[in-house]
Amino acid sequence: MTRSLPRILLLCALVLTALDVSAQPPPAEPPGSAAPAPPAAPRSWQSLSEQQQQLLQNFQGKWDSLPPEKQQALARGSQRWITMTPEQRDGAQERFKQWHALPPEQRQVLRQRWQQFRALPPEEQQRVREQFQRFRQMPLERRQELRRRWRQMSPEQRRSVMGRPEGRPPGRPGPGVRRYPH
Repeated sequence: MTRSLPRILLLCALVLTALDVSAQPPPAEPPGSAAPAPPAAPRSWQSLSEQQQQLLQNFQGKWDSLPPEKQQALARGSQRWITMTPEQRDGAQERFKQWHALPPEQRQVLRQRWQQFRALPPEEQQRVREQFQRFRQMPLERRQELRRRWRQMSPEQRRSVMGRPEGRPPGRPGPGVRRYPH
């Protein structure tokens, strides 16, 4: 178990260090999903609650011209916002600012990582979330040290630490490799 813990933590560091926010709900409009979604049905402005309409008032004049996917995403995001606590809203606003401050190339990398995460089976996603929570509970100095060590590794060293041979997709350990011991 003690040999496996650094591997688990390095996996978490790899997948989730860019913004240190994976335990948070996804943004109002997720960067992508593993499987193509069926076409979204248009959503009428009148179908939104009064609170949603207040939040989305800047879109009222152009709501009918928005693509149905955008309407649905805005409706979901506004509903999620309504149910958040003030602390959650503060956190969401901070993550939004961080996201928009990133260069486009880094946003693209994060979108790809999000897609890879979403492609994992639900049980694996849950395991990654749990391991990330363990990582976040470590002292800051320890997290920084793990990140530093990870960044200094070559791709071969990272694969070795993760127990994943070349060509094996993330989240799919080789036969006999226990990545998440209990």
